[in-house]
Amino acid sequence: MTKLTTSVLMTLASCVSVFVSVGSVCAQSGDLFVSGGPVHVSNAGLGSLSSTGKKDDFKLDDGFRIGFRFGLNGEGRMGHEFGYGYNRTHLISNSIDQGGMAIHQGGYNFLLFANRDGSKIRPFATGGGHFNNYVPPGSSASNGGGSTKFGFNYGGGVKVNVGPKFAVRFDVRQYQTGKPFDLLLKSGLFRQLEISGGFGIHF
Repeated sequence: MTKLTTSVLMTLASCVSVFVSVGSVCAQSGDLFVSGGPVHVSNAGLGSLSSTGKKDDFKLDDGFRIGFRFGLNGEGRMGHEFGYGYNRTHLISNSIDQGGMAIHQGGYNFLLFANRDGSKIRPFATGGGHFNNYVPPGSSASNGGGSTKFGFNYGGGVKVNVGPKFAVRFDVRQYQTGKPFDLLLKSGLFRQLEISGGFGIHF
């Protein structure tokens, strides 16, 4: 994993520790979810090696995402969430599949719920910031082979309590992130649309 990514993950872990400590003092509840689902990409052209090429000489295709989300919920309608996601896609070069490519994703989101903590069904809207660590085919994040870019995301979903300790959730989120590798002719932000479901526990 790159030094930058490691630093960001350590910062996120520190923030989680702070929120856990604050949560125990302020009587907040927490939850931990594992989720997964398909990811649709758009504006996926990463650029070209040549100034006479096309912006989609290199591009990414649709894939899937699995990950976890750790949340803290106040007694009102606000919540905070830290998460990590592993995205799997493929790098396409001039219509030729160059192989599977990983995108490691981590970040923080603020959640605004439609009702208070403890309700059986809790619809929410969310927005936040994240980073994407893009790892091309044949490379490894542990060996510094990734390219890290930052972005923002927004969306919504619903958490449904199915018992005193267990819950399910459904999310739809749009991620917009800088494009990796600094190729020529790239433009705009790389967009990922996540549609996922998950299972979690309360604590």
